[in-house]
Amino acid sequence: MSPQVKVFKFGGASLKDAEGIRNVGRIISSYTNDNQLVVVVSAIGKTTNALEDVVDAHASGSGEAMERLNTVRDAHLSLASDLLPDHHPAFPALNDAFVEIEWVLEESPYDNYDYMYDQIVSIGEVVSSLLVAAYLETIGIPAKWLDARDVIITDNHFREGWVLWPQTRDRMERTVRPLIQPGGVLLTQGFIGSTTENFTTTLGREGSDYTAAIFSFCLDAEDMTIWKDVPGVLTADPRLFENVSKLDKLSYREAIEMTYYGAKVIHPKTIKPLQNKSIPLHVKSFLHPSEPGTIISSDVEDHYPPMVAIESSQALLHIATRDFSFVAEHHLSQLFQKMADLRLQVNMMQNNAISFAVVVTDFAGRVDEFVQSIDHDFKVLIDRDLELITIRHALDSVLDELKKGRIILLEERSRNTIQMVVKEAPVITRKPR
Repeated sequence: MSPQVKVFKFGGASLKDAEGIRNVGRIISSYTNDNQLVVVVSAIGKTTNALEDVVDAHASGSGEAMERLNTVRDAHLSLASDLLPDHHPAFPALNDAFVEIEWVLEESPYDNYDYMYDQIVSIGEVVSSLLVAAYLETIGIPAKWLDARDVIITDNHFREGWVLWPQTRDRMERTVRPLIQPGGVLLTQGFIGSTTENFTTTLGREGSDYTAAIFSFCLDAEDMTIWKDVPGVLTADPRLFENVSKLDKLSYREAIEMTYYGAKVIHPKTIKPLQNKSIPLHVKSFLHPSEPGTIISSDVEDHYPPMVAIESSQALLHIATRDFSFVAEHHLSQLFQKMADLRLQVNMMQNNAISFAVVVTDFAGRVDEFVQSIDHDFKVLIDRDLELITIRHALDSVLDELKKGRIILLEERSRNTIQMVVKEAPVITRKPR
């Protein structure tokens, strides 16, 4: 029986420093003997945020863009010095990658901010993968480096490219499959792709999970593993809640529901490609790699404790026609087409005779652009800085606790799910007499 393809994804937290990269090397080493591994890596640590600062500095003309880029470059070269022998070929490769961004910064800022963003921010994944691949080679693991932009093909929507599946599957078969060898590692980047004209695109923030799912689907992987700093999928975010517990097993459907509603452990687009081919997804801890974590698959019964997801940065839009007519089907068609064009993430909606309420993620100026685009026909009131709270399999005690200190602006219930759009209630205290 031939070895099976396994796909691993390591995020920025696992690669944040030299010891983190060494730990990733130990995990990979423990799986290479009997498997064909495809390893997808994110940018190191907080590199994406730092590169976003470079983009903003270049767009604003502040004169600080090159200095900020040099800070990112120095951090990566320092890591390389800690991990690699002197004069390793990775050093000029890393420098060449940063030089490409220098060329971008030497030109005037592009009118299309999202295009400029993708050309600059994508370098974080490129240099991370070069560094990790070089380190694996130094510890005796045969690692082939692959540019994900050569195989993941998207449309021309920058900052959130949609995968063109026929072209991507064809390139995976022709380019990737011949590179996979038993006992070796194919090392590539998450988050990035390319248009058919070879312009770099990104798949949306935290899109490295999705990249791993694309590789898993196209290569018929035996399974996929996301390595996190938590022990698995939890019933709520431990940074926000006490007494959370790990779920040993989860169905694809439940995972899709929770990630769609804002659970942060897995990117929302990740599950569906795996479900389509019944590829199990493991969520495991890179801090305790021998522990079992959570498995997401079709072979799970849907009986769960209450699970809570919190999605911040929400905007509630109250939309009405300017002529006071009913919000009818042709109006909704117009509104949804605009939302689709701007890639607005719709999280909740409610319609009545004269108005339409919709909750969207307030991201990168897209809400304001949407409002401006419909201003001729619709008037819009916006509530911002809201939270969307989703409770799956709710108990009254959990629901009561989550409502404390909150004003509920919109609420919706189905058989297994309660959603509330809330803002903090101001605390009223009596003045002293």
